[in-house]
Amino acid sequence: MKKVLLFSDPGIDDAIGIIYALLHPQIDLVGIVTGYGNVDEKQATANASYLLQLAGRPDIPVIRGATGPFSGEVVTYYPEIHGEDGLGPIRPPENLVTNVHRFGAVHELISKNKGDLSIVDTGRSTSLAASFILSGTELLHSVKEIYLMGGAFNYPGNVTAVAEANFHGDPIATDLVLEKGRNITIIPLNVTNRATVTTQMLDTIAVYQSNPFSSLMKPIIEFYIDAYKNLIPGLNGAPMHDSVTLFALVNPQYFHYIPRRVRVDTSELSRGRTIADFRAKPDDEPPETLERIAIDFNYQAFANDFMNIMTRRVTRY
Repeated sequence: MKKVLLFSDPGIDDAIGIIYALLHPQIDLVGIVTGYGNVDEKQATANASYLLQLAGRPDIPVIRGATGPFSGEVVTYYPEIHGEDGLGPIRPPENLVTNVHRFGAVHELISKNKGDLSIVDTGRSTSLAASFILSGTELLHSVKEIYLMGGAFNYPGNVTAVAEANFHGDPIATDLVLEKGRNITIIPLNVTNRATVTTQMLDTIAVYQSNPFSSLMKPIIEFYIDAYKNLIPGLNGAPMHDSVTLFALVNPQYFHYIPRRVRVDTSELSRGRTIADFRAKPDDEPPETLERIAIDFNYQAFANDFMNIMTRRVTRY
């Protein structure tokens, strides 16, 4: 069983990741830290609270995170990809049951679960970087592992020619996390872009009404698939960037990794570009500074797992 503190910005793919984590029998979701990214922080908090309400999990805290990047710039959102409220055509109800906490709860959760906690960050890294600044590296080094969804290595970006959206959104924060963090695994766009859920898979999932999210998944993933028809013409489906990152946490055997030190470019010209030494003989680096980069994975294993988890029979928790 993996105890997971999830940093996210739901957003459709983050919302599907939250659902995946809630349904997965090997994931114990101990908290969700919400921040800006796909939507603003306030909407991300409402969306996470809505999913927890559907699940009947008021015990899981939602922790309010960053409202913008370290640079202080105005954030651009993309409703054509995620919808006005971040869940495609779905709008959370006004009467939400919430368990919302201030940011200090991150420190408390890490302290409570020292040595037994996995951090998964599927959004901008601002909130996680703030944790290093406010709580100190010693406490953050007590977590078991950190998984980051982001970056693109020798691969086209999805927000610029060279940069993936999460790392581009706050490259200062991501670079800080990579420099101060330990036991970091990166699941980059190279992998996540191939973790597609097809329309045929979605139709099969929609047949099952086996858990509290069954009626929600088809409309929001369909919205996402339609958005990707414009982003990547000819793609029969949409990539589940965040679900495959959680899949990697639980199923490392289906991934091929290489160890490299990773930095993120903060300059304006190539902002968010991930830098790692892929030469045949890379420069020597201290082992504790190396990140683990996923460069390939078993798509069929992911697809089978996604179908099994999303159709898992759960009534209420």
